[in-house]
Amino acid sequence: MSLPPSSPAVPAAPASSTPLPPDADQMLKLAAQSMFDTFAHTAMGTMVVDREHRIVWISEGYKNFLPALGFASAADFVGRRVEEVIPNTLLGQVIDSGQPILVDLLSNHAGTFLVSRLPLRNAAGEVIGAFGMVLLDHPETTMQPLMRKFVRLQGELDSARRQLAEQRRPKYTIASFVGSSAAALEVKRQARRVAQADSTVLLLGETGTGKELLAHGIHAAGRRAARPFVGVNIAAVPETLLEAEFFGVAPGAYTGAERKGREGKFRVADGGTLFLDEIGDMPLALQSKLLRVLQEQEIEPLGADRVERVDVRIVAATSRDLAAMVRDGSFRADLYYRLNVLPIRLPSLRERLADLEALVDALAEDIARRSGLPHKGLTPEALDLLASKPWPGNIRELRNVLEQATLMTDELQLGAAHFESALRLAPGVVAARPAAASMTAAAPPSPAPAPAPAADDSAAPALLRPLQQQVEELESQAIAAALRATGGNRLAAARLLKMSRAALYDKLARHPALAEWGRRTATSLSE
Repeated sequence: MSLPPSSPAVPAAPASSTPLPPDADQMLKLAAQSMFDTFAHTAMGTMVVDREHRIVWISEGYKNFLPALGFASAADFVGRRVEEVIPNTLLGQVIDSGQPILVDLLSNHAGTFLVSRLPLRNAAGEVIGAFGMVLLDHPETTMQPLMRKFVRLQGELDSARRQLAEQRRPKYTIASFVGSSAAALEVKRQARRVAQADSTVLLLGETGTGKELLAHGIHAAGRRAARPFVGVNIAAVPETLLEAEFFGVAPGAYTGAERKGREGKFRVADGGTLFLDEIGDMPLALQSKLLRVLQEQEIEPLGADRVERVDVRIVAATSRDLAAMVRDGSFRADLYYRLNVLPIRLPSLRERLADLEALVDALAEDIARRSGLPHKGLTPEALDLLASKPWPGNIRELRNVLEQATLMTDELQLGAAHFESALRLAPGVVAARPAAASMTAAAPPSPAPAPAPAADDSAAPALLRPLQQQVEELESQAIAAALRATGGNRLAAARLLKMSRAALYDKLARHPALAEWGRRTATSLSE
């Protein structure tokens, strides 16, 4: 058997201080020919592939595999790119890298094979092709322990990939945003439009309005839908761990670090979407690093001495007033402008009460599915009662109230009376109640009220108001006094009131007039 036409020339004998026999070059050529003939005879099949990954020659033994690969003759097989005709082959990788793969298991629809792959070089040392050999066509008969381990590991890998893909698949679509009111339809229109772009999206709205659901929907409607969707709630991660959570950790970066290092969320989301929930809670020190990632699409893991390229689409969300935070210095202006490329404001439940019945029906169906209980409907009186509530927690609060009412009774129809207990415990309780005649289950008659204390009768009219309203008024007065005392500095006001900055911002968001007054106070004091 002779070398195939595309075989490389045998390199000349290396220079040496000891004179070589005059026939050394001839000996090397004979050695190459002998090795090739040996491989061709002892291997079950061999092939040669050129620099462009095209098959240029196969041995007689390899022709036995052609029917299983779907080819009737060598003429149909030779000349094709190896990746097109042999599934899972790594011969192209050997050519591109110049590194041999001495022993490997190759599995495709033709079977499982023990193979070896070697790069072919010319006299100048340049890779001009590759030589592939099938050493065994049924390795399971002689290598049973290795084959069993291979099959087990392959099965575990496939299972892990399926689970990971399932976890990172978007849970919702844009259609999951329930509602047909003008406000809901506008949100869905904007979401479908921004889904087609790769620019950063900023979702704004009160807590519980569906920002995370919409982020999933935007990802599912875009070109990255098949890639990972990774979410991070910044408010739920300790500040000291945020940098490692986002950018990862290099192996051995610090004492106690994992030996293999740790991938950050940007690396995990590479090619897909990273959802940054509660972006307003990000510390200032980390905001500058996030800005660089958004601008350069590069990350630098903790302890690493190199940067890594990433391809990530950012969807951020917040219930805070970022523009106000920029004015008071708690949020970087340049990061705000970088995030506020495609803003979408999600309306509160109060702004789309026309969707209340559809939302109640969808939530009740989900509660029934998760709890295993039958679906429970609501009477018109119950819907009227729910519509009269301000819902500071929006759809999340609505779901909690529905779930409590569903689980606390066996009746299949929920009336207004079923919601009274849950609504009393919720913030922002409305004092007005439907007439007793309209309720499906009347409450037992209450005893006559005890006479009011005679002392300080002048204060009685002011106290005969909903307790929650009085608490909110007192809370507003205390916050206003703290802001006045600190010159409008919110961080100092939070410390004065012995509350967290996040809690103060949340309360200011519920009182827009108070927040605006605080901003005007800070401005006037600075002038």
